[in-house]
Amino acid sequence: MLKLAFLLIGARAFRSHWHVIAVAGLCLMAIGLALGVGLSDGLTQAIYGVLGLVLAAAGLVALLMALPAAPGPDRRFALARAVLSILAGALMLASPLLSGWALALPLATVLALDGANRASAAVVFRVRNWRFLVLCGLAELALAAMMLTEWPLPSDRNTPLCIGLFLALSGWLLLRLGVLLRNLEDEAAILNLPIFSGRGWYDNAPVLVGDSPEPAGRHDRPLKVRVWTPVGSATAPLDRRLVIDRYIAAIDRNGVVSTGHSALELAPDLYISHYPATEIDQSGVSFVTALRSGAENDVPGRFLPSYEEEIADWCPADATVELWTYDRWRLRAFWAGYRQDNTYNLSNRNCSVVVAAALDATLEGALATRFPWLRLLRLLMDPDIWVASLIRSRADAMSWTPGFVLDYAAALARVVDRPDRSWHRRLAGFLGQLRGTARPPEGGMEGSMDGRPDTQPS
Repeated sequence: MLKLAFLLIGARAFRSHWHVIAVAGLCLMAIGLALGVGLSDGLTQAIYGVLGLVLAAAGLVALLMALPAAPGPDRRFALARAVLSILAGALMLASPLLSGWALALPLATVLALDGANRASAAVVFRVRNWRFLVLCGLAELALAAMMLTEWPLPSDRNTPLCIGLFLALSGWLLLRLGVLLRNLEDEAAILNLPIFSGRGWYDNAPVLVGDSPEPAGRHDRPLKVRVWTPVGSATAPLDRRLVIDRYIAAIDRNGVVSTGHSALELAPDLYISHYPATEIDQSGVSFVTALRSGAENDVPGRFLPSYEEEIADWCPADATVELWTYDRWRLRAFWAGYRQDNTYNLSNRNCSVVVAAALDATLEGALATRFPWLRLLRLLMDPDIWVASLIRSRADAMSWTPGFVLDYAAALARVVDRPDRSWHRRLAGFLGQLRGTARPPEGGMEGSMDGRPDTQPS
């Protein structure tokens, strides 16, 4: 979440304040350490209160945004996500009245699920540092087991330890970011920093010489993210498997796996669409083997020239997200670098990877302001930043897929196209929708209230 917030505000706004970021990181690490070792019960309860308020408020806003959406699986997912956030916040706020076990059980469940997902994804996708990711997943499983068995610490100490570790890791990220910003050259993008380059997805991040002739801002022509979802592009798909079909792949009645497709369009002359030069065998064991991100699965790729040609060759996208705030110069610089190499890799250099990386490149500094710290605080209170950051973390552990790109683009569109939209205005808009009096915003396409944009044939 911190990385995404700094990306949207841009490196220039914070470079001269790198020492403030580093000191904030040290303070956060100290608080996490104090919480983990149990130096002060008052500090523990204060941190619980702050986290509880943030989780409950974010869940309430997400719930208000999800309720008016059209019925369907996406709305159910959004409602479940909001309710879980509210319950987590309520548990934190009620911690003085609860036993250590009541707090430890839900946290242990989350740790166990995340650890199992992280470790299994690392084994399947074999990313650059997959062994380290497996160890991280096993560590989460070990923490969950420790909390459930109350060994070697009692249950009332396990939860503060885990939250303290989370705060300490966040502080380490801030400390490292501050030091890296100190040495970042003016021409380099924040995406050039090592903390963004673990998978090599930003190797083509632009290095720009001179000032942008057209800085980031709102344009009169939208940037369109086109998505062919796996189930929408499959031929005669089998019965729906909601999470799998949306975020990974759909299987048709002939056993063929459809992973969908993503593209990015900026009319009239920029179209980003990466595709393998020859079809990859997407059935059975061959598909599972092809998911490994190593160089052994690199194949020649091709860049499709236009959306119209994609329609003629295949079918229209079944979802579109429009963004009106972006940096055209950074986008063109990124694409000029990326297309020098047409190598395609199903899990590490695919159609969705390039679209997600292009979005990050073009949105760097999109929310730049003379008051970066105030903007940072507002971003950290925005539930859409939490959603987008969660999607980024899942993609880092696995890969970018069309489903991830769809939700990521929709969340970013709400953040950058309406950065000053307060929670009060969100609530007023929600109540207006209930009364049937709300009007769509000027320009752009309002995302549906569950975090997914209104989908339409393109």
